[in-house]
Amino acid sequence: MTEAARRLFDDRVRESGGTAECALAEVIQYITLLGLSRTDFFATAAFYGGTALRMLHGLDRFSEDLDFSLDSRRPDFSVERYLPAVASELEAYGFEADVSRRQKNVQTPIESAFVKANTRAHLLMVRAPESLGALPVASQLTRVKFEVDTDPPDGATFSAKYLTTPIPFSVRTYDDSSLFAGKLAAVLVRAWKNRVKGRDWYDFSFFVARRIPVSLMHLEARLRQGDYLQSAGALSLPLLKELLHERIEGLNIGGARRDVAPFVTDPRNLEVWSRDFFHQMTDRLVASAS
Repeated sequence: MTEAARRLFDDRVRESGGTAECALAEVIQYITLLGLSRTDFFATAAFYGGTALRMLHGLDRFSEDLDFSLDSRRPDFSVERYLPAVASELEAYGFEADVSRRQKNVQTPIESAFVKANTRAHLLMVRAPESLGALPVASQLTRVKFEVDTDPPDGATFSAKYLTTPIPFSVRTYDDSSLFAGKLAAVLVRAWKNRVKGRDWYDFSFFVARRIPVSLMHLEARLRQGDYLQSAGALSLPLLKELLHERIEGLNIGGARRDVAPFVTDPRNLEVWSRDFFHQMTDRLVASAS
């Protein structure tokens, strides 16, 4: 393990509240992004989702996966051609990892790959301090999944952002309003193993608290692509709020808290959660001009 990777691990431990496994996963995420940036990947793909919020906007919760979307439909896209660059970058930082494409049993527009590394071995390499707790069992793997949507909905806009970890490099990402649209689509549509995904609601509050406007154009495209929105008229801000209020009435607040609590630095921040809290967050929503 290189000294740069050890320093990055120490930084991520401080940011993640002392969770060694999460810090290790985040180190792998950063190096994976760096490897992708050395190719032409970001010429057609954009970074979005919870991990993008954490890395680029300071979201204070751990996010497990790397999510990307192409800027237009490309059914012939294959993530496999980018895996050697990711593997090479991880090797350069001293990681012994398996980087492989996920084989699909069902044809979907999502291309997926996994980075897998032995958790115990790599925590020993970074000399994880005893204060972080007992080392995991020898067989435990740290898995980082990255997914690419090859059939993206219309209406997103993009921007370039810069990361300085482990070295300065750039990524292409959704702009703030398009990121928020993607998150609101997840809040409205996502059914996750019949459990509420509290992480979506945590991110929803993050956007609202920062007064980030939502792109109604991109959100409408996402909802129509998933057959969630079938009315003929355009999506308006009042209709969006109505849909969210309905969703909140059926929200399992306790389940949402339990889902996100392991991933946040201070779970006490979830004590305020209630249906009234999310109703009031919804009332504060604003839309972007375009």
